[in-house]
Amino acid sequence: MEVCALAYLGPPGTNTEAAALAYLGGKSVPLLPHNSIQGTLRAVLEGSAARAVVPVENSIEGSVGLTLDSLWNLPGLEVQAALELPITHALMGFSPDLAPVTRVYSHPQALAQCQGWLEVNLPQAQQVPTPSTTEALSYLTRDPGYSAIAAPRAACLCDIPILAVPINDYPDNRTRFWIVGRSITGAPARNGERLSLAFSPQRRGPGVLLAALQVFAVRGINLTRIESRPSKKLMGEYVFFLDVEGDEHQPAIQQALAELLPLTERLKRFGSYRIQHVFEEAPAEH
Repeated sequence: MEVCALAYLGPPGTNTEAAALAYLGGKSVPLLPHNSIQGTLRAVLEGSAARAVVPVENSIEGSVGLTLDSLWNLPGLEVQAALELPITHALMGFSPDLAPVTRVYSHPQALAQCQGWLEVNLPQAQQVPTPSTTEALSYLTRDPGYSAIAAPRAACLCDIPILAVPINDYPDNRTRFWIVGRSITGAPARNGERLSLAFSPQRRGPGVLLAALQVFAVRGINLTRIESRPSKKLMGEYVFFLDVEGDEHQPAIQQALAELLPLTERLKRFGSYRIQHVFEEAPAEH
């Protein structure tokens, strides 16, 4: 029996669920919430889901390290598509106004994206990180001192009053999500407008990163993202993540990858894909 479920970083009401719904575009596909990024990806490897939706980069706070690290370490996965979604944060709780609020629960990314608003409007409130924005709502009681930051849709799903919206510091707040499936050995590379990959250098020393990046620069290939993450082996040893603009079938990109390979200890291609831009958030009706 073919598995068609779509795993996502849950619980229901998260921005990742909104991305999953936008990706499906109305198709009736079972959604499987997971409480961690690695668990979401493992659902694909273990066969309980056909694909997984995970956040990879926010326009304000940058890349999601757990997603990058998981894809670097987990075998047999491939990025098949990307989706960019607008993000709106709301403060919710059972307080009549902001005055009694002494504690704010939310995911660390959401807290960071609302830091300016919190400093102005709730400077004395304790900020408490939670595994997801929706899970923050489970900490709310009728105590007026407790509040949470989540998507407006989550407030409606959980029937919790919204105290203020929007509260994100930057109005054009967007998050990119990757849709990840199993990689098939021997399958041809997908056509795409973006190629994501990562590599660890073959050696340490001056010019190592320059030599690797030069294989793209001399061919006029644009890199839309360059980022380093600790290898978690030795201090000062890094894995470099790149997003390459263009189709992997282009001869120039194929040549660059062939020249890059001997410069690396390990080179991992995450996938070639297209990016869907969503300009409206999921409706927030009850």
